[in-house]
Amino acid sequence: MLLGVFAAKLGLFPFGLAVPPGVPPESVTLGQRIHHLILPAVTLSFLSFASLALHTREKLIDVYDSDYALFARAHGESDVRILFRHGIRNALIPAMTMQFGSFAELFGGSVFAENIFSYPGLGAATSAAGTGASDMPLFLGIVLFSACFIFVGNLIANILTQVIDPRTREGR
Repeated sequence: MLLGVFAAKLGLFPFGLAVPPGVPPESVTLGQRIHHLILPAVTLSFLSFASLALHTREKLIDVYDSDYALFARAHGESDVRILFRHGIRNALIPAMTMQFGSFAELFGGSVFAENIFSYPGLGAATSAAGTGASDMPLFLGIVLFSACFIFVGNLIANILTQVIDPRTREGR
């Protein structure tokens, strides 16, 4: 849909490729590269952003309906102060966990998006190594790299959760 609206109908973005057609890669400017990258990047981030925003909204509604928010309102605290003292901390932990957990979706989506936009990258290399070229060492290397990337993302999420919420630390 993004290609149909923004590339075909409005003509704001190119249909694909990382560089303009017919231009040697060494003479492409940074602005041209960014212009070609915007639509694939928006496509990759759109799906995970929607679920993250909905989940954060639901968590903030739960915080505003909680007993401690009612108690804070009874003490005269404004909604903005309740948001910053209680809401963000309680909504941040699940949102952060979801965001770092979506690294696996990012790799799966990159294969799809790079094939749709004819964009050379890790997704296109994975697709080529797993199908036509049958380059098994490259395919296994990409799978190992993506597994390490996902592991590091989950590790960072666990560490940040313990920093933000001390109740989650073990031994306390």
